[in-house]
Amino acid sequence: MVRLDRLVNVLGGYGVRLVCCPVPRATELRGVVIPEGPAGRVVVGDVLLAVGAGSVEEAVRWGVAAKAVVVLVRAGEGDASAGEAEGVAVMVVDSEVSWSELAGVVYGLVLEGRETESGRGPTDLFALADSLADAVDGAVTIEDRLSRVLAYSSLQQHADPARVETILGRQVPERLRAEFEARGVFAHLEVSDEPLFVAADAKYGLTGRMAVAARAGRELLGSVWVACDEPLDGPRRRALVEGARTVALHLLRSRASADLERQVESDLVIRLLEGTADAATVVSRLGLPPGPVRAIAVRPRMAAERHATRPDDDHAALLLAFERATTGFGWSRPGRSALAGNTLYTLLPGEGATAGRRWVAQLRATLPAQVTVSAGISATAATPDLPAARQEADECLALHERRSPDAAPPAYDEAWNDILLQRLRTAARTGRVPARGPVAELRRYDEEHATRYLPTLRAWLEAQGDHAQAAARLGVHENTVRNRLRKMEAVTSLDLRDARKRLAMMVELAIADEGGPPEE
Repeated sequence: MVRLDRLVNVLGGYGVRLVCCPVPRATELRGVVIPEGPAGRVVVGDVLLAVGAGSVEEAVRWGVAAKAVVVLVRAGEGDASAGEAEGVAVMVVDSEVSWSELAGVVYGLVLEGRETESGRGPTDLFALADSLADAVDGAVTIEDRLSRVLAYSSLQQHADPARVETILGRQVPERLRAEFEARGVFAHLEVSDEPLFVAADAKYGLTGRMAVAARAGRELLGSVWVACDEPLDGPRRRALVEGARTVALHLLRSRASADLERQVESDLVIRLLEGTADAATVVSRLGLPPGPVRAIAVRPRMAAERHATRPDDDHAALLLAFERATTGFGWSRPGRSALAGNTLYTLLPGEGATAGRRWVAQLRATLPAQVTVSAGISATAATPDLPAARQEADECLALHERRSPDAAPPAYDEAWNDILLQRLRTAARTGRVPARGPVAELRRYDEEHATRYLPTLRAWLEAQGDHAQAAARLGVHENTVRNRLRKMEAVTSLDLRDARKRLAMMVELAIADEGGPPEE
């Protein structure tokens, strides 16, 4: 089964619009029906494909008779909100979409209810794991090629601490994965379709395992693991091999569905970030809750170690981050993501910046150690303001890239002052900072005479004219500050009595500061 929300999101990519929804989007769908005969007689089901309906009203009447939750009807005459009074959701099908194509998608989603890599919907892999466990008489775990758990059998015979920890953590523990790699288990799975027995090891809480690759052609999609005390042979071994082939078919279908959903999601997110007149409809199709959101801009890069990185390495890191962002953390995802150029954008519901930083930290944790992640977080924004939020996120990302990757990603509402100075520094790099004036003159004078006039001016301005506070910052007596200020006025055109000139000097000094601590 699948929820109405996912049905709406997926069908949105096929030209199907939700125009009326008096039922919760979380409603579970368990059956699909179509009219039978010219009178539109139907059997009972949650999703009605109103093939042949002459109007929306007629389709809704058929839906009521079928006790349907949602009706799909061809765009045409009628009131699109006809389902409100009857409590039936209405989805309008574009005239260019064929019923046969749409029926295949709807039946696949609702009746097969398969999980996809994007983390939405239940999965029939669990039923397959249970069936395979019965055939091989051992607890089964199905994993992807990164050792993340996709499904596991309910049979807990031979369950050991390693299996329990793997299921609870949704992935093989890192120390156990390293042990498997040292034993050559993953190297075997990469090249062979033959099952491999992994001997028990009490140090890792591990009883015996039989592992086999789930492969499509030469590509490794995942693996199947069976808990057993000794190698499987005879019918049990054959059942494991056949089961791995079936798992591979499921993983191929899941990946195809996930790729489609990712593309639909990415296109919708980009529409919001670029600005669209039907933003409310796009938000609904994405399944985002109403309320403010933050835009997060992420740029992963492959860290240069002993060898220089290639441009393709950064591109691979970006694609990997997009996959992780759209796979989700666990079985659900709070945000919706898109790729644009060399940047990953995510729309994350919520008010505080803490949730955005936590999301970035979770994403970073899913990536290889050699990948560094820079990120920027916009201020909260309403849907129509998302293009401006994207610019804020981009500027915060640029600010983070100037800092250590380990630093917390800046959020615009907290770092707006740094963003403003960054804009001014960008302008300064084009040669727009005055080459003359008191600041430039004091800098040259200090260089030629080894004086400390420019740091003194900076400290005095930051102390708002307080000689004692400026002296404390510089570590000198306040009379020294007074003497320096008098000499500075004598050797330059410095005018400390003019408030506008003081402000201009503070801006010029901040631009030159490059975000670092004040010079002393």
